[in-house]
Amino acid sequence: MKRLLLVAGLALASVALHAAPVNVQGYAHVKSVGSVDEYTLQSNGLQVLLMPEHSSPTLTFMVTYRVGSRNEVTGTTGSTHLLEHLMFKGSKNHTREMGNNVDQLLERTGARYNATTWLDRTNYYENMGSEHLATAVDMEADRMRNLLLREEDRKPEMTVVRNEFERGENSPIQALYKEIYQAAFVAHPYHHSTIGHRSDIEKVSIGKLREFYDTFYWPNNATVTIIGDFEPAKALELVKKSFGVYPHSPKPIPEMYTEEPEQHGPRRVIVKRPGQLGVVAVAYKVPAATNPDFAAVQLMNAILTDGKNSRLYKAITNKNLSTGVDGELGIFHDPSMNIIFAPLAPGAKHEEVEAIILQEIERLKKDGVTEAELKAAVAKTAADAAFKLDGSFGIAGNLNEYISAGDWTLFYSLDEAAKKVTVADIQRVANKYLQEDSSTTGWFVPTMAGAAAPAASAKAGFKDTLSDGPYYYRDPRLNAAMQPTLAAAKEAGGGAAGALEARWRPTPGAARLLASTSSLTPLA
Repeated sequence: MKRLLLVAGLALASVALHAAPVNVQGYAHVKSVGSVDEYTLQSNGLQVLLMPEHSSPTLTFMVTYRVGSRNEVTGTTGSTHLLEHLMFKGSKNHTREMGNNVDQLLERTGARYNATTWLDRTNYYENMGSEHLATAVDMEADRMRNLLLREEDRKPEMTVVRNEFERGENSPIQALYKEIYQAAFVAHPYHHSTIGHRSDIEKVSIGKLREFYDTFYWPNNATVTIIGDFEPAKALELVKKSFGVYPHSPKPIPEMYTEEPEQHGPRRVIVKRPGQLGVVAVAYKVPAATNPDFAAVQLMNAILTDGKNSRLYKAITNKNLSTGVDGELGIFHDPSMNIIFAPLAPGAKHEEVEAIILQEIERLKKDGVTEAELKAAVAKTAADAAFKLDGSFGIAGNLNEYISAGDWTLFYSLDEAAKKVTVADIQRVANKYLQEDSSTTGWFVPTMAGAAAPAASAKAGFKDTLSDGPYYYRDPRLNAAMQPTLAAAKEAGGGAAGALEARWRPTPGAARLLASTSSLTPLA
């Protein structure tokens, strides 16, 4: 608690001491919200977000491209993520032959770096000493428009991505997650997983990947975010020097305009595969993160699923019918899903657990929630807000999700909106969105012993594997080099470790789930 108050106090102090925006030739200052200043590089439309903070001589540099698997079509599913891998294989001025490829260059600086792809975005980041900012800026700018994209690189990286696909297929919850989205969305491209279909991963041509790159990798479709120890005017000059050499995209960035048609009845999927225990999942369509109802939907999800005092934990897990419950609710650009997962305890029946979930949802719709429940959910949201400000990585990673959702200021405004939600709002959104006719129910039914059991929500790994994304360049769960960093973060009190987990999944309770466990799943 003391650590939480310290983090919150430092965040408030940072806002209070926020300096005025700087004037740098070639930039337009757009707005300042909280401690973040937004600028536009006028020559090409590049968006730049700056948040200087000098408590340690480190910073995070991140480039977010507003392209994800929602921009793919049949035949190119998974291309966004495969292209992300190829972004590390050489650009005009940074190659392995020159001795300054991305990996070679950044590892000499001691940087922690990675990239991720999800539904709405692709991002590349470096966490490093502030003296190396120019190195990161120059390298990221070079691969924005000068990527080599060679067939000899595509072939080995295809096998790496295919292995990622296969690992996901071996996870009961990820397999169920994919099937639910494919049943729930028939027109909108959230239908397919970010990892893509196996045949597309294997067969997409280097020419198609080049076409994808040349369509979406432009300054006016990107955001540069710098958080940490730097001087704003100097940083803007560095960005202008390296990124300012590129023009605005020659053609408008294609808009994804497909809207999901209204659903007129409940849908069901059953996944039968080798496994130990079953899973029940009930999913409902919910609005985009920019919708005014989203803050109330987040709190509704927390009341139902977040922690041992949540309604579904009491109704299911406390009765030894599940090993835990969790509600998956992402920060997405378009309407998506709120999925309630309940991995079954030994001997529990799918029918019984599903019936209890539906009963609790109907009770919520009919009777609403108490002031005490709402107050607890808001308090958890405030705690998460403090955790996400703990460190430059946590801040940049959370901003990344809000950028891709369409409005980076949600980083602040969603927290403020949560404070204004009433018990009447919770009941209203429950009746509006938790509708049977817009639901998709999924069962994982184990056919034989042999696969890993679905993890309980009390384990860090459950949150890490529950969602089908984001997908990384270097899978953090396989990155042993991160073990010391995570151990140190946990030893420091959990907040830093929580921020590492929460930076890509800013869902209620993620930080507390991670910090409360006895072992940490490695993250990049």
